[in-house]
Amino acid sequence: MRFFDRTDEIISLKEILELSKYNAQFTVVTGRRRIGKTSLVWKAYENEAILYFFVARKAESDLCTDYLQEIESKLGIPTMGKVERFSDIFEYLMKLSIERPITVFIDEFQEFFKVNKSVYSDMQRIWDIYHTKAHINLIVCGSIFSMMTKIFKNKKEPLYNRQTRFMSIKPFTPAVLKEILTEYNPNYTAEDLLALYSFTGGVAKYVQLLVDAGATTKTKMINHIIKADSVFLSEGKAILIEELGKDYGIYFSILSAIARGKTSRTEIEQIVGKEIGGYLTKLENEYEVITKNQPIFEKSSNKNVRYTIEDNFFSFWFRFIYKYNYMLEIENYDALNTIINRDYETFSGKMLERYFKRVLIESKKYTRIGSWWDRKGENEIDIVAENELNDEAVFIEVKRKEENYDAVVLNNKVDAFKRATGEFKNYKVCQKGLSMNDM
Repeated sequence: MRFFDRTDEIISLKEILELSKYNAQFTVVTGRRRIGKTSLVWKAYENEAILYFFVARKAESDLCTDYLQEIESKLGIPTMGKVERFSDIFEYLMKLSIERPITVFIDEFQEFFKVNKSVYSDMQRIWDIYHTKAHINLIVCGSIFSMMTKIFKNKKEPLYNRQTRFMSIKPFTPAVLKEILTEYNPNYTAEDLLALYSFTGGVAKYVQLLVDAGATTKTKMINHIIKADSVFLSEGKAILIEELGKDYGIYFSILSAIARGKTSRTEIEQIVGKEIGGYLTKLENEYEVITKNQPIFEKSSNKNVRYTIEDNFFSFWFRFIYKYNYMLEIENYDALNTIINRDYETFSGKMLERYFKRVLIESKKYTRIGSWWDRKGENEIDIVAENELNDEAVFIEVKRKEENYDAVVLNNKVDAFKRATGEFKNYKVCQKGLSMNDM
């Protein structure tokens, strides 16, 4: 699959490169694994000579040997003989950049925690000494979001606020997914588009794996994901165990419950069998795997709370692959394939709501977008979008099939909303249904 999108990010990285010729730049590029961070940097600087340092889990002296070879190869200059510490290389480059502009790209930056965590304090000391005179374009990239956030946003960490730019790379938007399918499957259907969004969430690597395999229809996607040699089967565990640490078993139980529709704390605790307040807080604030949702205009911060897994792939993985892992253990891929197809309409229906919310966000037409439900669970509105600049609001019911939309039912829910919240009294309000025909 060719490189898609990231126009704004590429422009930013090129601007940073120009700025580094006058003032030292320290850019953090982060985002979940497989989102395309490394590819983005290479694309932005495809015509530039950059030093690429990958932080593998091996001895610091071995990493230094690799980095010295990279410097000699790319810059064509002799370096400093045998080096044992990365800080010596970093100081050498900072000094060198006083005389000539240099771009340095450090990938998997958080892995220095495993190699030698004093690297961060050493870098802080060296950066503070030389950055006012240096012309370095330093880019550090990390795949474990919680650790990268800790390194740069925790006041107790040495590199706190040393970055000049913090770029968080997001998944492809629905518009980009449509562009990709248009190129690789010009005859794609709304079902194919919804499937690609539901299974990948726009994560670049997952989209690429499916497109490169020719899996651009819903059926082909499911068949490619659920097979013996599929990388998707172990993907959730591979990413999240490293992120969540030794307590991943409890976290997985929580995430599995949420993926099955148990979205309140009480419901989740009944399944997990223990108090989970601290775990939910960490999943939300530290790991950013779940989101705490409340009805739009809810005044209390603790009432009427629902938790969701915002990452579509993780939602799919916990809903089907983790839950039915016992089938995979006996290699019964056909059975799991059947279950996914059986439950697909319900699963993709929720994903369709997310899809249209993303479309509304992309449109930039609204100042607030959310959902609403009452405390008794009797009334629920899929999407409420407000434009407070012109006193307009729209209430939206999302259905897979257009014929399932009932305007009278939605009107009754809107009346309940107005009674409960007192909002939009003098607004121009409209109501409508959205279905797969509107994708």
